[in-house]
Amino acid sequence: MENIQDKLLSFSVDADGIGTLVINQTENSANLFSEEFIKRYVEVAHAAIADDSVKGVIVTSGKPIFMAGADLRALLEEIPDKGAFTQTILEMHKGMREIETGGKPFVAAINGTALGGGLELCLACHHRIALNSTKIKIGFPEIKVGLFPGGGGTVKAPYLMGIQTALMYLLQGIEARPPKALKDGLIDAVAETEEEMLAAAKAYILATPNPVQPWDNKKHRIPGGNIWTPNGVQTMVGASGNVGKLTHGNYPSAQKIIKVIHDGIQIPVDRALEIEARNFTAAASTPEAKNMIRTGFFAIQDAAKGKARPKDQPKYEIEKLGVLGAGMMGAGIAYVSAKAGMSVVLKDVSQEGAEKGKAYSTMLLDKAIAKKRSIPEKKEALLAKITPTDDPNAVEGSDLIIEAVFENVDLKDKVTKQTEAVLGEDKIYGSNTSTIPISLLAKSSARPENFIGIHFFSPVDKMPLVEIIVGEKTEDKAIAAAVDYTVAIKKVPIVVNDSRGFFTSRCFGTYVSEGMFLLEEGVPAPMIERVATKIGLPVGPLAVHDEVSLTLSVHIFESDPAEKSASEKRSYAMVKNLVENHNRTGKRDGAGFYDYPKGGQKKLWSGLKEIYTPDVNAVSEEDVKKRMLHRQVLESYRCLDEGVLRSTTDGDIGSILGWGFPIFTGGALSYIDYVGMDNFIADCDAFKALHGDHWEVPQSLRDLAAAGKSIHDFKK
Repeated sequence: MENIQDKLLSFSVDADGIGTLVINQTENSANLFSEEFIKRYVEVAHAAIADDSVKGVIVTSGKPIFMAGADLRALLEEIPDKGAFTQTILEMHKGMREIETGGKPFVAAINGTALGGGLELCLACHHRIALNSTKIKIGFPEIKVGLFPGGGGTVKAPYLMGIQTALMYLLQGIEARPPKALKDGLIDAVAETEEEMLAAAKAYILATPNPVQPWDNKKHRIPGGNIWTPNGVQTMVGASGNVGKLTHGNYPSAQKIIKVIHDGIQIPVDRALEIEARNFTAAASTPEAKNMIRTGFFAIQDAAKGKARPKDQPKYEIEKLGVLGAGMMGAGIAYVSAKAGMSVVLKDVSQEGAEKGKAYSTMLLDKAIAKKRSIPEKKEALLAKITPTDDPNAVEGSDLIIEAVFENVDLKDKVTKQTEAVLGEDKIYGSNTSTIPISLLAKSSARPENFIGIHFFSPVDKMPLVEIIVGEKTEDKAIAAAVDYTVAIKKVPIVVNDSRGFFTSRCFGTYVSEGMFLLEEGVPAPMIERVATKIGLPVGPLAVHDEVSLTLSVHIFESDPAEKSASEKRSYAMVKNLVENHNRTGKRDGAGFYDYPKGGQKKLWSGLKEIYTPDVNAVSEEDVKKRMLHRQVLESYRCLDEGVLRSTTDGDIGSILGWGFPIFTGGALSYIDYVGMDNFIADCDAFKALHGDHWEVPQSLRDLAAAGKSIHDFKK
């Protein structure tokens, strides 16, 4: 064969007859499993098989990532012809199967992350060797975007890993490091260097002239037993029950994974691949998949790269960061910033408090070491970047300040003036506040154009979202700096305009308050909490209110001088009653809507039944579901309508990453299209007639509906 080099791949043969196919899609930033690539790959592979001088082929990558997965851009739009779509998949399977059964060994030399379609390409090789690097991940993440492996992965994985382990990988979207992938049977070997990996691949080819895939080998035994063994039956029954219990039908692909494995493992592999292809087409056609691809993949990915930053601003470099306040938020901010390579001054009112804040990083790093996710040397290097202090002057020379003191305007005023006295005039000052308007706090600043809100979520080390709030006088330089910082610490920024509660706190608050209103109206507390998780919210409104703290809710209401709505006054009265008359303050004190016995499981407080008489017929389960979701969505739309949100996409991202709005809906604004705009408006009108003006629908949404438009067509 002659050497080949084009925009998709290159191919060459060495003196020993070993072909090397290097995937290098020069027109893409990453190698993608696309229809165009697969056609070219199969064409070159078939030519290599037909050439008697080629003994086998090593498949590797010319990019840092082996292959990122399928090109999801093709799945964003509706599939016009589902039959043709399925046939395209089957043609791809036919080409891959001809490689598998062609009589020549193909070895995947996995020198970078191989996910989804990239891993399925490796499964179509007879042997898989991965470079032993902590940067490499191997797995099937498709379930996270509402899909499942449709390039053979769902059918083939059980043959390699066993039914139980395969189900875990597929249903959980596990992305394993090479040693774990080896242990679980997903790959066949690991190598310490690229030279060692290529040598092992070549040795396999020379030693295996007639390779046979496990699914073509009648003597192959599925690890852990086939589907009709006692273990197989128990695994499938348990998986089906758990998926139903956990997804409540909200994620169709999860059930399809079980169906493909159950049906496919009992029949020849080529028939099984047909089942997989038909089910994949059905999954890719669901609104849930479209929503999760659009928001869960593309929108979040774009935001994480800093799409929100003003384009005309130079990159803002941050070498030294000053963090004011060493409580849970400040300590978490210090940790993620030091982890990103910044030098951090962690300032508190006392040296003891500052040291305690640094100890939080020590605790996180010790846990990572215990789980073998880090090493002592990395721990010491990170801790060396955090300087705890009680000296206000120690933050001098900082490129960015993040104030994370208690939510009190007077206190924030004091630390702002104190810090700006030693802060360079061209540097940026950020306040981590969840509710206080940034324009109000900026009045304490001598340089309000450099003053911005940088709202983190707790715990900072785990929560991915950062809400950046633009005040009346905030300039683009400050916005760019906040976005650049957020991207540097590997968080996802959204930029919103100033208002009471901004976007996330304001809309999250409606979820909590609607849960309380339902309780007051007689809906039993267990029903409220159960329905919340059933519709895809991570925690019920009563439990999450305990987490936030009932006393904090009272403090926020009483410290905010703005005029309050009837619904705000109603929820405040309920919380104040619980705090003052029943000493129910929240999880931290072991007593809120729930009891929190030491060493035991939390349980709903029995006293709720005495305060709010339960009536199982008070509200239908369907209305409980709608009221909890619709209320958040309506408030999110108001934020869009009022200009607090800059786009529907920001609202979707913020709701999913900020407070766990169900991702299968696409987010709190895409939800309107998901349930149907006319249906949503009709429901809100009905709720207004029964429950009050907080269900009032803005005229602009009615206008969108009348024009037959999508929520994504909204323009201010």
